Amino acid sequence: MPVTLTLDAVEPLLRRALDEDLDKAGDITSNAIIPDSAHARAVMRARKPGVLAGVEGAARVFTMLDAQAKISIVAKDGNLLKAGQDILSVDGNARAVLAAERTALNYIGHLSGIATETRKMVDLVRGTKAHVCCTRKTNLGLRLPEKHAVRMGGGDNHRTGLFDAILIKDNHIAVAGGIRPAVEKALAARKPGVRLEVEVDSIDQLKKILDLPVDAVLLDNMTPYKMRA
Repeated sequence: MPVTLTLDAVEPLLRRALDEDLDKAGDITSNAIIPDSAHARAVMRARKPGVLAGVEGAARVFTMLDAQAKISIVAKDGNLLKAGQDILSVDGNARAVLAAERTALNYIGHLSGIATETRKMVDLVRGTKAHVCCTRKTNLGLRLPEKHAVRMGGGDNHRTGLFDAILIKDNHIAVAGGIRPAVEKALAARKPGVRLEVEVDSIDQLKKILDLPVDAVLLDNMTPYKMRA
């Protein structure tokens, strides 16, 4: 299912990131050098070409430290950026802008990197029936933003987590006593609308479940020759 990323969902992640950086003492460098009343304007630009992701979250970081800051977003998630292209600007308290900048840049840089690399893979299979799809192998606490970034790069989301689809893997098969018993139990237990997929690592395994109404088969670590077969 496609992941929907909201600011409400991402704000706790951004708050934790700011807490990591500021702790209880805050930005002791800026606090020592810059007057509390100082004003600053900053512009975020793309350093290299790529696909943008995470701009709304990056903008929220600045307003989390300065609620009065004025943000102008000039590029949207999914946009293909040129080197030097403006992404957003912020006008606000100088201390707040400087304290927020690294968290904002880390967030937007990480997600834009994922979107950019996804677009490269999507371009490689363009014109075929193949789709580039992401996994659950995400950084801790960043699953929704990272899966959002995959979509911004033109990829598709696989299941979000263990809760929204059944995917029978080799460990499930081992515990259940075989691939067919595992699939039959899952079919009996699944609720309406829940997708059921099965991972196979051999042609023999595949043959044992071809007559069962599964939604998809995942070909695990197969060579191109085996996949064609």
